[in-house]
Amino acid sequence: MFDLDDVHDKATNLINARDRDGSHVLLGLGLTLGFAVAATALAHISVKPRPTGGTDQPVTERPRGSLGLILPAMFSATTLSALRVWNAPARPERTRALGFWAAAQALNAVWIALRPTSRGLQIAAAMSSAGMAAAFAHEARQMDTRAGKMASPLGSGVRLANRIQPD
Repeated sequence: MFDLDDVHDKATNLINARDRDGSHVLLGLGLTLGFAVAATALAHISVKPRPTGGTDQPVTERPRGSLGLILPAMFSATTLSALRVWNAPARPERTRALGFWAAAQALNAVWIALRPTSRGLQIAAAMSSAGMAAAFAHEARQMDTRAGKMASPLGSGVRLANRIQPD
């Protein structure tokens, strides 16, 4: 029915913690989740949105409803990917991948805090966030194929988000 050994094995495999001791895994979990939560919290409390125009202005609030539920899952997959990279053997590639992940989290926090309203800044935010996510996914894939796949931005996710939140 429900075998705890199978659950443990699957969880260990999911976070790439086969040969790691528990303290290393817990430290990685604390660092990745803590950094992601801190960056998001800092962004949310640092700048409050201010409407600057009429009804034609772009939406600068975080998504509500179904889309608001999907986006945290996407960030969770990236954080889980970073945890897999953290648990990989120590190599320069691991350090570089984690650096890209931290930079991507920080950049996303900046864009969340700034809440760009002009089309140019929104394009810059999207392109820079996608670029950092792709850089992290590429570096993560060098170390751990599954971590790279978890972090890769998917076109299907964009299509789903566009169906949920039409223009």
